[in-house]
Amino acid sequence: MEQTVLNQRISKRIQAIYGDDATESITQRILEYIEQHKQQRTRSVTGPYWTYRDVVLITYGDTIQSPTRPPLQTLRSFMNRHLPKEFSMVHILPFFPSSSDDGFSITDFRNVDPALGSWDDISALEECYDLVVDLVLNHCSRENLWFSDYLAGKERTKDFFIEMDPGTNLSMVTRPRSTPLLTGVRTHEGMRHVWATFSNDQIDFNYKNPDVLIAFLDILLFYFRQGARMVRLDAVAYLWKEIGTNCIHLPQTHEVVKLFRDVLREVEPGALIMTETNVPHDENISYFGDGDEANIVYQFSLPPLLLHALFIQDTRYLYEWALSIERLTLPLGCTFLNFTASHDGVGMRPLEGLVPSDSVKTMLEAMRERGAYISTKRNMDGSESPYELNISFFDAFRDLRPNNRQWHIPTFLLSQIFALSFKGIPAIYINSLFATPNDLLGVERTGMTRSINRRKWDRSELENLIANHESETGRVFKTFKKILQIRRRQTAFHPDGAQQILNLPTSLFGLKRVAIDQSQTIFALFNFTNKPQLIGWDFLPERLTDWQELLNESDATFEEFGLSLPPYGAFWFSKH
Repeated sequence: MEQTVLNQRISKRIQAIYGDDATESITQRILEYIEQHKQQRTRSVTGPYWTYRDVVLITYGDTIQSPTRPPLQTLRSFMNRHLPKEFSMVHILPFFPSSSDDGFSITDFRNVDPALGSWDDISALEECYDLVVDLVLNHCSRENLWFSDYLAGKERTKDFFIEMDPGTNLSMVTRPRSTPLLTGVRTHEGMRHVWATFSNDQIDFNYKNPDVLIAFLDILLFYFRQGARMVRLDAVAYLWKEIGTNCIHLPQTHEVVKLFRDVLREVEPGALIMTETNVPHDENISYFGDGDEANIVYQFSLPPLLLHALFIQDTRYLYEWALSIERLTLPLGCTFLNFTASHDGVGMRPLEGLVPSDSVKTMLEAMRERGAYISTKRNMDGSESPYELNISFFDAFRDLRPNNRQWHIPTFLLSQIFALSFKGIPAIYINSLFATPNDLLGVERTGMTRSINRRKWDRSELENLIANHESETGRVFKTFKKILQIRRRQTAFHPDGAQQILNLPTSLFGLKRVAIDQSQTIFALFNFTNKPQLIGWDFLPERLTDWQELLNESDATFEEFGLSLPPYGAFWFSKH
């Protein structure tokens, strides 16, 4: 990008965020940081944004532990031994020193938590896999040095955080939690109240102070120098606060993301930005902008829609949503991250407007019987509504009725194969690989309901379960590996390849994927019920009799009037 063009783009963003008076000086400071980054980097992120071989693993740095190695070394060793061909990219959830929330209350944004390892261990992982790093840019821990300096009245950080009179009317503010929005702190000037969107140990930054924006731009570039291929902007929707608004998705927030994208296109043209916005679908996809904002947006509606469709054995709401995705024309260089489970729970807000509330309520009641917790958010009228379903995604399909227990693993695997089929980049949470059940001891130990799906494994115990093909872990892990290896060989699954949703009876779901060079077509077909289902030939564009079925996990039967799928059958029919 020509220097003049870059200057103009940055000036445009800064003007939109801070107004005319500050534009020139802030722009100049940003240009200086860009030059510093160019001089300091020892590598550059290049190459295509993504290919059909891309699959992401989501994991904590200490999900797998051993007594002889730091956790990050243990993770690399485990993956090299057991998962050498299954993933192209690893998203290591915040691996920085922190005081709470399993890493998301960061005390030091530039160092690796010594309990996990070192930057050398991160570099060793980056030699084997592309790396996703979290930029937790909305808030920090109370123990962060910036916040300590604020409490002490240091000039440099006195405006880094948002002080607010507790009598201020903040009823319009969108709340992702039921905890108080303001938290009291003792400063050198006495008691003050500061903004804390998520918890009293996660103090929000004040982006009206341009020093905060520039500090995080510097951290962003630092992460790419340390080996990141992609940076995930955690909780970015809440970045900018303006009294009298809902303080979510404000124009300044979008401009910040666009600014980051502009800078990266100049200094690291192969780098990726992913936004984490657990909100209703239309709000979520707004972070693509006009192709000038996030490269990747989480497909947040997919996990609860999949779970709901399999729970009611009916795909009508999943189908309507999928059609809306098909009708989208994504800007060049933009795609979705398709996932079913993550370190957080299953978001309920992304179902708003997609599934009737009474049907959601029925599902949540059943999930409670399967061991789930349901967190709530506070609404503007003071009421509370479901925000997040906390359950192991594997146990979400553990039907307690004796006659249905046989379908537990097939239903779960269907959900995973579905996400691997959908247009975008697939991401697998590490505990899904292991068919990890609800970690109730983890909840008891931490007091956090999200711990139900954050199991920490002793490596020896885990490897014994993997080797036992009679165990749930062994059965799921063996099958999952096979499916991932097959998936990574199919050109039709390129994130930019065409996708067509088939119009099938609501007991079924089907989609057609086509490679960008037309070299392969795949029909992905699913039976969402516990009964055999027939797809009439008039529902399918092709008879598929001479097509290759790639998964070979169960048999589809070709009959005179159509194709019969077994209960919870999932199939990839391919033709080159």
